Amino acid sequence: MQPIFVASEVGTLQRLLIHSPDSGLGKVVPSKAQDWLFEDIVHLDTMRKDEYDYYVKILLYFLDPEKVKGKIAQIDADPKRSFYKPDHPEYFNSDKVIEFQKLLADILEQEAIKTKLIAAICAVEHEWYSTQAELNELSPVDLAKTLISGTTPSGEMLFSPVPNLIFTRDIGITINDHLLLNKPAKQARTREALLAQYLFYTHPIFEPLRGKIIELPDNELYFLLPDNEKNYNKTTLEGGDVMMVAPNHLVIGVSERTTVFAAQQSIKILFEKNVVDKITVVRIPFKRDYMHLDTVCTQVKKNVWVVLGSLLKQGRHAEDQIDPTMSGLIPPKADEDVKIVQFYKDGTSPKELASLEELLTQISVEDLGCREEEVTFIFSGNNEFPYGAREQWTDSCNLLALKEGVVIGYDRNDKTLEAFRQKGFRIIRAADLIQEFEKGLSSPETLTDTFILLPSAELSRARGGSHCMSMPILRT
Repeated sequence: MQPIFVASEVGTLQRLLIHSPDSGLGKVVPSKAQDWLFEDIVHLDTMRKDEYDYYVKILLYFLDPEKVKGKIAQIDADPKRSFYKPDHPEYFNSDKVIEFQKLLADILEQEAIKTKLIAAICAVEHEWYSTQAELNELSPVDLAKTLISGTTPSGEMLFSPVPNLIFTRDIGITINDHLLLNKPAKQARTREALLAQYLFYTHPIFEPLRGKIIELPDNELYFLLPDNEKNYNKTTLEGGDVMMVAPNHLVIGVSERTTVFAAQQSIKILFEKNVVDKITVVRIPFKRDYMHLDTVCTQVKKNVWVVLGSLLKQGRHAEDQIDPTMSGLIPPKADEDVKIVQFYKDGTSPKELASLEELLTQISVEDLGCREEEVTFIFSGNNEFPYGAREQWTDSCNLLALKEGVVIGYDRNDKTLEAFRQKGFRIIRAADLIQEFEKGLSSPETLTDTFILLPSAELSRARGGSHCMSMPILRT
């Protein structure tokens, strides 16, 4: 049984959970896009073939190279993309780059799980008893596709799609040898959370987590609270707001999607279980363009962070700020500033940190052993107006570290990429890097300080980057 363990954001990635864009994304309509948490409709075939498939090939080359090495030309020559389809005999079927849909089909082979899960989904989706009987007739493979896409093999659309399932980061977070399950903030993600719950509790891959899965309790007094207090006292938490930055240190963002109450419950349970020693809560502005903590900062190396400059004191444009002597004349803005509080398992009084750069520097220096003068911030849009905000919107700060210093992100954020070049990073397209690997000109093992460009014209419409599209379950 392979271990499940994550104690870093930048350790070498060994195993992760993904979900390739399914047919449900091609059924998102303009009138429902925002209800389903999409900002736009996407062209599914382009998203798959010209964009996400490169993500999969890069992941496989780093995590499970035998699946792709020397085979790229053959894989790319197949117009049916059989290599990427979990229900096809030629599917890559890696136990390191693990497809959510494949695991779901596996557990649906068990009749008891199949019956329970169908009943649970039909209850959540307010379906008839006859629908349960119809679903029960499907094979495990077809049922898995239906429960995710919402559409039966015959083309009947039973449920809404769950297009956000491509962002597997949000369904759970591995914290050392434990797993913290999410509690989605939006109704549109309820079904994927339920599917994930069944996976983590029943699939053999997650056997090492038995007894180590953490579910946050709901606030038992929630229904008694006045409406103006409910937003803060509801238990909602999504993985994009949780970062395992060091073996002893977890960071939780309080955001549009993760509440103060959920952060409080996480602290209580994780300390009781001795999972970590220190938890820092970072409140970011409750704005749609920020959404999660990992949309405004992610880690590149132990001492390097990519971040939205407007949230750092040193990254703000002086000419955009009102002189402090005039600040008392301005009406206060609600929830616009970053607030940071650090909590300790040993009972030490919580400590408030002055700024996001203080926190990130502390992590690099105190938790990861870097020298303070070595800590570097790379700014979204190179901190040039208006590119910082523009490129943050298209996930310039949402990067997945494949290993320390080697990250994958979108190709469209030109100013951010220039900032990486200025810090000594090599910028290379995913397709070009794959060809280098195929020709033996470089390898994942020898790569250092590299930003891998993922095509993103359609993926970026979904408002989530490579960090969002991954749920690491093993880093070393």
